Order: sequence, then C-alpha cells, then structure tokens
Amino acid sequence: MSKRVYLDWNATTPLRDEARRALAAAQDLAGNASSVHAEGREARKLIEGARSAVAAAVGAQPRNVVFTSGGTEANALALAPGLQAEGGSPVGRLVVSAIEHASVLSGGRFPPGSVARIRAGRAGVVDLGHLRDLLHGGPPALVSIMLANNETGAIQPIEEAAGIVHEAGGILHVDAIQALGKMPFEMRALGADLLTLSAHKVGGPKGTGALVLSDGLNGLEPLLRGGGQESNRRAGTENVAGIAGFGAAVGAAMADLPAAAARMQVLQERLESGLRWTPAIIFSDSVRRLPNTTLFTVPGLRAETAVIGFDLAGIAVSSGSACSSGKVQPSHVLEAMGFDSNMAQGAVRLSMGWSTQDADVDLCLEAWRSLAGRLLKDQRRNTA
Repeated sequence: MSKRVYLDWNATTPLRDEARRALAAAQDLAGNASSVHAEGREARKLIEGARSAVAAAVGAQPRNVVFTSGGTEANALALAPGLQAEGGSPVGRLVVSAIEHASVLSGGRFPPGSVARIRAGRAGVVDLGHLRDLLHGGPPALVSIMLANNETGAIQPIEEAAGIVHEAGGILHVDAIQALGKMPFEMRALGADLLTLSAHKVGGPKGTGALVLSDGLNGLEPLLRGGGQESNRRAGTENVAGIAGFGAAVGAAMADLPAAAARMQVLQERLESGLRWTPAIIFSDSVRRLPNTTLFTVPGLRAETAVIGFDLAGIAVSSGSACSSGKVQPSHVLEAMGFDSNMAQGAVRLSMGWSTQDADVDLCLEAWRSLAGRLLKDQRRNTA
C-alpha cells in the first residue's frame, strides 16, 4: 500500500499549519518574556495572545490560564492537597475515576492512602452513585473525572458530577485533554474548578499544556519554584514558541470545530458499520462518545498482532493502552468497565482528525477485512 493512513489522532495530532507558522515566528524572537525591553515585550505579547486564545476556547479568564510542559504536568499541578474554593475548606483527599489517564491515577501530590477510585459501568461511564458514597462523610475531597475518555471516547456526565461534588463541599478537576477541539464545552457550564489541556492533541506542538483555574480557587501550590513566571504558579522561563503554537492551534481548532465534528461523526458511522461486517465489539457504543474515536475488538484478538498487521498494511492505529516502551498492555479502562483481561488485551483504537477522508476509512476497512480473515482463520484452527 503506497499511501499510509494515520488513525492514531488520540495519541497525538499532526502539527497544524497555523501552529507551524506561529512556532517559526516565535523562534526568531530573541527576547525573554520576563524582560522589560522591546524584545522581551514582544515575547510577552505572544504568550498573552495565546493565553487569551486558550481561555476563550474553554470560556475562562486569561488570568486563570497557567502554561505547563504538557498535560501530565498540568494534571500533577492540579492534584494537590490544600486547594479550596472561596469560602470553603481545603481538600484533604483525592477521589478519581477508575478510567482516568495514568497521570491522574498516579494521585498527583496526595499520599496513596488518601486516594479513592470511582467505579465505571459496562458502558464506560462513571458511577455517580458510587461517587456520592465516596464523598459521604470525611474531609472535603478533590474529585478528578475526565470529560471524554481517551480510549473509548465516552463522554462523562461532568455537570451532574459537579453538582454532587460541590454539594459535598469538594472541588472538581476535569481532564479535558481529549475533548478540546472535538466537542464544544465551557468550563463554567461544566462546573469544573480546574481544567487541564494539552497542545499536541489539537494540532499544536508537543511539550506544551495548560491548567485552567476557576475564579475564587485558592491554595494552588506550584510544582516548580524559582522565578515568578505564570503569576508565581509555575516557575521557569516560558516556552514562548510552544505556547504561541498552542494558541494558534487552539484558535484554528475552535474555528473549525462545528464542521470538523460533524464530518468526523459521519466518518465514525461509516467506519463502525464496516467493522461490524466482522464479529467486532465496539466499546461504549451505547453512550455519547467523541465523534472521532472507536475502540473495538473481536473475541480472541490480540491487540499487538492487530496493530502490527494494520501497520504492515499502511494503517497507523494503537492498542487500547500502551506503556511508554510501546509494549501492549491490557487496557485498564476496559478492566475498570468490567471486561476480563483477555478482552482488555485485545482492544484496538482507531481515532480520526480534521484531515481524515472517506478514502482513509475505506483503506482501513479494506485492511481490516483482510487482517480479520487471517486472524479469525488462525483462531478457528487453533481451537479446532
């Protein structure tokens, strides 16, 4: 196959042209954004422009956007004891959903003994009844629930969760990294007190992210101490080029969001209809999902075998979950949803983006029909 098809957009996205131009322009600047001379002021202007773009994308105030080195650092910065809403008490424990990204499941700066996990149902949606039970009694909690799952694409009931959390005197952190640029949302409407974002999921450069705070939130302790950058919330000379690229990518993503989301929804339906020609199970298909994400398996399938087979056919996809070494691991998300380890080890994720075309989906399905035929034939032979 001469043309390669990229269907791993949830892992990372290609760099948008707008971000590439912003990066190139920023890299030509000599000034440090903390300097008061003209060169420094020019760098500061780029940062503040990007801050305004990121804030506008999620309905927040620019002063409440803290730039970081990426989504993982943003999550680690957010997950800290001592946070408190205006008029409230500091949080003393952490409650996270069992389907979170590893950077949230790690617990941030909370002691392991003060971290609890919210169950998820078979459809991949958090159990709000269990959340209520976990918050009953005890000190105020910081609760972390992602807006959209990075593996299944399932969109979580954040507004309802926010009501439960705030009624119990807690604070809500929302990892919106996969949702940004794929679905419309506003921080205030969600009821989020903290929100985390990442540039490379929307066509920006890798190595840049943001933590967005709500008004009235106090007690955020910096992870990095030193200079007074980011209003004393994140020390270190700012990554001017990365931040400028982030702002440009977010602006382009938001301008294209309605049309891109509608187009990906059509492509998702086309893709999943084709997958069902084989005995494929599509996870979380009974609930609202991101329009670009499909996680599927066939009973007995090994994800590693399927991912390699797709790659040899010219299609870049991923397993449901992979560690940093690239070795395929059972999906902790599927295990949290109640699927056994064999099923969790066989999940393949297909994720699309703004440049995915009908022809890409057709090539993927052509490759899958050939691959599935061989895999199922081998499976029948081995069980005979």
